[in-house]
Amino acid sequence: MILGKKTLFLCAMLVILPMFQFIPPLEIVSADEAINYKSSILMDYGTGEILSKTNEKAHLPIASVTKLMTLLLTFEAIENGEVMLDEVLTASENAAGMGGSQVFIDAGSDYTVENLLHAVIISSANDASVMLAERIGGSEEGFVASMNSRAKSLGANDTNYTNCTGLPSANAYSCASDVALIMREVMRHQLYFEISKIWMEDFQHPSGRITEMANTNKLLRSYAGCDAGKTGSTNEAGYCMSASAKKGNMRLIAVVLGADSSKARFGACADLFNYGFANFISEAIVDADVRIENIPSVAKAKGEVEFKPQESFFVLKKKGADRNIVVDYEYNKLVAPIDENEIVGKIIITENNKVLKEINIISSRNISAKNYRDTMHDILDKWAI
Repeated sequence: MILGKKTLFLCAMLVILPMFQFIPPLEIVSADEAINYKSSILMDYGTGEILSKTNEKAHLPIASVTKLMTLLLTFEAIENGEVMLDEVLTASENAAGMGGSQVFIDAGSDYTVENLLHAVIISSANDASVMLAERIGGSEEGFVASMNSRAKSLGANDTNYTNCTGLPSANAYSCASDVALIMREVMRHQLYFEISKIWMEDFQHPSGRITEMANTNKLLRSYAGCDAGKTGSTNEAGYCMSASAKKGNMRLIAVVLGADSSKARFGACADLFNYGFANFISEAIVDADVRIENIPSVAKAKGEVEFKPQESFFVLKKKGADRNIVVDYEYNKLVAPIDENEIVGKIIITENNKVLKEINIISSRNISAKNYRDTMHDILDKWAI
């Protein structure tokens, strides 16, 4: 059968068109175009550098994104040994009476701290948030004072909390820049990631009743690499979100506040991620998992000597651009014995003669000192040669 030119053209288009269907946008909406949100920011998690921003310092209500600070104080209390994950808390009338998003806890019933964390992270439960606040702060008011103090310590100076939930309240506000700072701090806790990836889960009440929880972060399923986020919405705040996604060794934090719909906040965060991943790369300048080569000799050392950086260091680069990064190594006087993890020197990272970072060099193992017999053996070996 001989196909006509028109038929061949239509067949070609049927093959080509699907190829363009899933190409992500390379740029976010520019400032002179219509924007369906009030404020946004895109931050590189590793360096804290800002890749994009729109009205990032505007004071706005942030609804349940407030709970990021509630989570941060809870994680820090657990880390400091002040609260245990398996600790059992009894629900107060105040906590059980919270409106808005909730898991419908029963006043007088017992729940573990871990159960409550799941409820806050997965379904943004106000009642669970207040239970944690009352335990850690003695009261929600006491906890809110700690929330504001911790915000200031992080440099989040454009934030004021009046409750631990984000329910509408006079004089409660934050900004996209501060939310990104707080999100970055929350993400330092591995437990947050373990819970934030859960899509569906049952919340078990002591009575046997079950509340089904569904994750409010829809980007978990619609954006490849997204593994954390906190949503929030009220009539006053609009639709808000702070989310994180990782591709390769680069992790980004996107914050969108005051969007006009739920779809708009998810789409705006996705656009911010697309822009960041399309235009920037994160390069490891120092890798804590790689031992240092060409190290100086260690006097009196017996056996193998191995040093490594105490931490990793990454720099953010715009694709196609170079940065004038210089890495220098300085060592202390190296004499055995040296203990494992003992500091033996430092790495100095500079750019255009400005120090970006100093990292300790540590021993990867115990290095014992040679005894008299070892020394004599070395001397005899040299004579034998």
